[in-house]
Amino acid sequence: MQSHSASERPAVQAANACLSVLMPIYNEIDTLRAIVSAVLAQPVVGELIAVDDGSSDGSRELLAELAKEDQRIRAFFHEANRGKGAALRTAISAIQCRYVIIQDADLEYNPAEYEKLLAPLISDEVDVVFGSRYAQAKNIQEAYFGQYLANRVLTWLCNRFTGLQLTDMETCYKMFQSNLLKKISIEEKGFGIEPEVTAKIAKMRVRLREVPIAYAARAYSAGKKIGWKDGVRTLACIVRYSL
Repeated sequence: MQSHSASERPAVQAANACLSVLMPIYNEIDTLRAIVSAVLAQPVVGELIAVDDGSSDGSRELLAELAKEDQRIRAFFHEANRGKGAALRTAISAIQCRYVIIQDADLEYNPAEYEKLLAPLISDEVDVVFGSRYAQAKNIQEAYFGQYLANRVLTWLCNRFTGLQLTDMETCYKMFQSNLLKKISIEEKGFGIEPEVTAKIAKMRVRLREVPIAYAARAYSAGKKIGWKDGVRTLACIVRYSL
């Protein structure tokens, strides 16, 4: 069961505030206020659709407070942890802006990149933009080796199955025309959404471009949640959704 903390609001009309930001949240009390502030500081953001996915560390209560402070925050709450994919399904159903991006609730990705990612969509050059963490040498040099190696293997396999030529299939920063994302039926509950969405985009034959982004990798000791089991699930999803 999910509840909505804010009253229904009219669709965002401002031409410069054309971006919906979807933020799944699970036990991110240490970074939540900072990342929400960073997102709302971007002029292109029309709304932040934040879904707390059964947090038990105070994130849920903090999100409710933040939603009262800024009317652009539309907060939803899952009673139990259901996974990133489930949180995104809730968020997608509430999108009101023309363009949309997925934003994790930690500080690995910088919302200051939004305008750079949005530019080729606004100019109608592409339909989807992936923000690639590994399209520039600096990020590779500073990456945690295990995380980078796993990403390289899974991205290579995804490219083989889909025919794409990506450098970072698992990036969180996937930006879409909203009507296109709404056409994708997300089945995965957890981190398997990354290969699922990528494979389904490939089948739609849309125009996709990667844009290099900055990235501040987080260690497991600092709260990073994806693990080796997620890697195995990702591999299975690459095969399942590509065939």
